[in-house]
Amino acid sequence: MPANAAKKPAPKKPSARAGAFPKIITHPESGVTAAVHVGDCRDLLATLPEVKNRELDLVFADPPFNWARDYDRHRAGDAWDDKKLRDDEYCDRHDADRPLGQSKSFTFQWIDLCIGGLKDTGSMWVNIPDDWAAEIVVHCKARGLTMVNWCVWHYRFGQNTTSRFINSKVHALYFCKDPDRRTWNPDPVLETSDRRAIYGDARTESKKDGMPPGLRVPMDVWYGPYWGRIQGNNKERRDKHDNQLPETYLHRVIASTSNPGDLVLDPFLGSGTTGVMAHALGRRFIGTEFAKSNATTACERIAAGPVRTPEQMRGESTAIHPQRVTPRAGRGGKQP
Repeated sequence: MPANAAKKPAPKKPSARAGAFPKIITHPESGVTAAVHVGDCRDLLATLPEVKNRELDLVFADPPFNWARDYDRHRAGDAWDDKKLRDDEYCDRHDADRPLGQSKSFTFQWIDLCIGGLKDTGSMWVNIPDDWAAEIVVHCKARGLTMVNWCVWHYRFGQNTTSRFINSKVHALYFCKDPDRRTWNPDPVLETSDRRAIYGDARTESKKDGMPPGLRVPMDVWYGPYWGRIQGNNKERRDKHDNQLPETYLHRVIASTSNPGDLVLDPFLGSGTTGVMAHALGRRFIGTEFAKSNATTACERIAAGPVRTPEQMRGESTAIHPQRVTPRAGRGGKQP
């Protein structure tokens, strides 16, 4: 480069307003904001104008599981105490019989607040293990929500046990208020079909279902590259956090069930993945987090952006077998 040539300016990074919480992070290109609040989500949601005025387009929640995990309390210092609630205090099945806003247990208190804050066109996702999935489905249906999908996030890194089958999944429960008016955008989350990736089937290149050649809407069991638990030296790993969802998971949820400019809420911000992807996808965002230390580093992640761009996440293959047949013109090839 000539000595007098002008250097290309470095891309701008989102800025986080200094000072006490709530903190506001503004994206320099889209202008959307991410607001992060600290405290018990039940207290915060009851006071946020966006919730009280029913302005939420999408809620994604990955709550504590009541598994007596310390959530790195020895390092984070102020994390949620996951040992203090009895099962009936955490998730009381009788709450479905009580009016909206009068639930007694932790789980249904925050769920009811989120339901109350949704627009009529809004949707809600809950990431939850086997222990509580059925109770949450029953409760949300009793509150008038419609289940669109019962998805499963499958990973290969389950905690070892010899006394029963190893847990290797978490449920991704997808509800909406009005199935005829919900937001649904499949195109940003399409993946390469197994017929193309494995068998080179030429029929996938001239599909008649309205999807682009070789691509399909993802199945309701989610796995594949970049879908594993965030462990060890993973580039997405945030220090001092032991329960982090992959960015591709939140990309799928946010891109498919909200629109640019929509308002997304995560009542359990944790490591910040929902905020990272909402911000990168041009959605307005509100996150609440119990631990100030978690909220601080989540803000840093939101400002830095995702490890991989949303464009890189579209069209990937999740096939579990390598390619067996090369594509043939006109007809699908035969498996050797």
